[in-house]
Amino acid sequence: MTSGPARTYGSTATSALLVAGALGSLILQLFVIPLAHLPGWLLIPLVLTSTHLWSILHESIHGSLVRDRTGNDRLGRALALGYGAPFILLKSGHLLHHRFSRTPRERTEVFDEGSWASHAPVYYLRLFGGLYLAEVASVVLALAPKRLWHRLRHLLDTPDTVTALLFDAITGRRLGQFRLDAVLIVLIYAGAFIAYGPHWWMLLLVLAGRAFLVSIADNAYHYGTALDEPLEAMNLELPRLLESFVLAFNLHGIHHKYPGLAWHSLRGAFLADGGRFDMSWWRAVTRQLKGPIAAGLLEIPVVEVLPQPDGKDRDAVERMLQ
Repeated sequence: MTSGPARTYGSTATSALLVAGALGSLILQLFVIPLAHLPGWLLIPLVLTSTHLWSILHESIHGSLVRDRTGNDRLGRALALGYGAPFILLKSGHLLHHRFSRTPRERTEVFDEGSWASHAPVYYLRLFGGLYLAEVASVVLALAPKRLWHRLRHLLDTPDTVTALLFDAITGRRLGQFRLDAVLIVLIYAGAFIAYGPHWWMLLLVLAGRAFLVSIADNAYHYGTALDEPLEAMNLELPRLLESFVLAFNLHGIHHKYPGLAWHSLRGAFLADGGRFDMSWWRAVTRQLKGPIAAGLLEIPVVEVLPQPDGKDRDAVERMLQ
């Protein structure tokens, strides 16, 4: 994080409206439409609110939704239940992204060895929905004993992923929270599938749509940017109405520089920083279709590279979540 504007927070009234709207959209998608026998086409605009839902979750992850830290996490957990993945998983994973972005541990599209063809299948799977599906699939670990978590942690501890550190963050003091939220998610979605009855495939399409929208936008702000620069991210141009809809998430370069700013403060910081967009949001999303990129084709600035984590970093990860 660089020095800059002081941390800001969303107003209680605005945040309450945002959370209520997001929860209302989720309840409509999961229960009201099937039980009230409303037209299925109503699901289309509701699914398009997936990016808005993630943006509100993102504010909670950074503690900017409301000033009270406990309130932030409670609201985040409620939203995450409807989103379909435990909040502590989303929070830990995103904060690790801020710490290790564009380093060997977190550079989605970059490969050091092998060919484009060998990396393309996993890359495109993640791009077209795999990221969200992996988050949702984490609920299967709810009943896994702690020793299995530790075993998986050691199996997945490689220098090109943050997975081991993510496991450390969850098993440190939050495994109980993860388990409770995972069980609640399973119960909520089991109830939703029962509510849809023979039209269960409609709910499956809702989840597929959400998976696509969340996954394809995730790395667009970093695709092809310089390596070994955790603060590196792009500011992407969107019409102001859509910028408000995604809570200024498109101003991602500013967010990485000043992650303590609430969404409503990002536009002012962006203008103070020069007000320059890197490209349009649409172009950034579609250019990802080019696929994986060899590390040698990207700029590696002459800067001090962050040290790779070792056992001592468990405490550092824990402090990130405080």
